[in-house]
Amino acid sequence: MAKNVMDTLRERGFIKQTVYEEELYKLLGSESVPFYIGFDPTADSLHVGHFMQLIAMKHMQDAGHKPIVLIGGGTGMIGDPSGRTDMRLMMTRETVDYHCECFRKQMSKFIKFGGDNGAIMVNNADWLLNLNYIDFLRDIGVHFSVNKMLSAECFKSRYERGLSFFEFNYMLMQAYDFLVLYKKYGCKLELGGDDQWSNILAGADLIRRKLQKPAFAMTFTLLTTSDGRKMGKTAKGAVWLDENKTTPYEFYQYWRNTDDADVEKCLKLLTFLPLEEIAGLCAHKDERMNAAKERLAYELTKMVHGQEKADAAQAQAKAAFGGDAGNMPSAQIPADTASVADALVACGAAKSKSEARRLIEGGGVKVDDEKISDVNAPVPASAKEKGEFVLHKGKKVHILVRLA
Repeated sequence: MAKNVMDTLRERGFIKQTVYEEELYKLLGSESVPFYIGFDPTADSLHVGHFMQLIAMKHMQDAGHKPIVLIGGGTGMIGDPSGRTDMRLMMTRETVDYHCECFRKQMSKFIKFGGDNGAIMVNNADWLLNLNYIDFLRDIGVHFSVNKMLSAECFKSRYERGLSFFEFNYMLMQAYDFLVLYKKYGCKLELGGDDQWSNILAGADLIRRKLQKPAFAMTFTLLTTSDGRKMGKTAKGAVWLDENKTTPYEFYQYWRNTDDADVEKCLKLLTFLPLEEIAGLCAHKDERMNAAKERLAYELTKMVHGQEKADAAQAQAKAAFGGDAGNMPSAQIPADTASVADALVACGAAKSKSEARRLIEGGGVKVDDEKISDVNAPVPASAKEKGEFVLHKGKKVHILVRLA
């Protein structure tokens, strides 16, 4: 086999925690290892929060290991307390099946299904929904210490708000998934985000206790900004991989607006560019960082939406922001400008507020990529947060508006 995938993952900043590390390193360097990552089927599209898992899966598969995509159709009916404050909605089997199909289509752009070390997709509803509770307690529950469970971070953070017994079962269910996948497919490794550490560790521990066989756990660093916020959220909500939920242009712009401090990390974790090239792109901490941001945005849009749509999004962004078009005018308006109509007047795109309202009613006004249809629409929170936005009046007038 080629280079050990653990070296690749470590160099690019993925690995956060692991157990039996030397043993796992040897295993991954000597044979094809079936591994799994769990995905919640709560929507009909994956989002940016799943991105790292997909990239890690591809690194693993490219190194000769076999991905198992576990869809949580059963556990999704209970709810995972990790990092959540709410109980999740129950879904029908038909809804879960439809979501699986959507996931498979999106994942196929990153990993291959079928053939040598081809990925497979399984649904834990197949074995969880028909469990006999007494048998499960005798067979699985006996291996879990409540004291140890209560010390897990995912439960500790829920004490004050309350933790139902319903959710307390989640760790047992996830551990049981790993055991089933071990028995059915020889799965020896579970991967996931670091907020899943306790649950992933529980599964590896269950296999070692119950079967006296080696099983491994590894978590990845979470995709967060330098100030600790989870990436993949905008004022409008999640950044989706489905172009009907987040357009290729919006997707491109999300990454183009990455903070300077996060660009190098994102290039390492989310693209397959060589590390030397990334170091070169990020060598200068000045306006030259913009080239690195454009490369990040382009590479990710190409991966998710294909080259044609990535080219179109890049061209649209350059035209809107004056890159190749070159001469987009700019205007500075007060930061407390309340409405889009006020902004049109303040930057000279409309002579009066009544003209501004007529323009909005006629459907000719956009803020960045968002069409404005309400004459009283406020300046979007995302624009205020950035401190600037592009105001489009019709097809020919584009003004870079800065809030000061």
